[in-house]
Amino acid sequence: MRVAIACESSSFLLKEAVKNRITALGYDVMDVGQLKEDDHVLYYEAAQNLAKVIQDGTCEKGIVICGTGGGVSMIVNKFRGVYCVACESVFTAEKISHINNANVLAMGARVVSWDMGGEMAEKFLAGKWCEGFAEQRRLNNEKGFAVLQSIEAANFK
Repeated sequence: MRVAIACESSSFLLKEAVKNRITALGYDVMDVGQLKEDDHVLYYEAAQNLAKVIQDGTCEKGIVICGTGGGVSMIVNKFRGVYCVACESVFTAEKISHINNANVLAMGARVVSWDMGGEMAEKFLAGKWCEGFAEQRRLNNEKGFAVLQSIEAANFK
């Protein structure tokens, strides 16, 4: 799976730790954010770069990082077909792809440690939407996602 990753200046070191971990797991990682520690990429630049490669299908999933995870998630969610959740736990990071069909994980360098960020990324990327769900629960989740997409279609002009 090809995974996009991006960060802004406050989160460069966490991004590098996460990128190293998921690369070691065999993911093909495309870095579209800050590439050197002394660069100065802004959160909205990194988020837009990442959202575009998810939206156009270059990458299947993405991980975007800023100080809190909040700013980048707000930007990423302005792109049709890109679904991002800011997470602060391994449990939530795993469930957003499994239950909600999110294709982008956001996290904050001032919120999670390098180890936790790596574990969050690992669980998020391994998650498969509705995997192992009973038929009715899978149908409910699919209906919920269809409702999300219809809300998106009505509100994204």
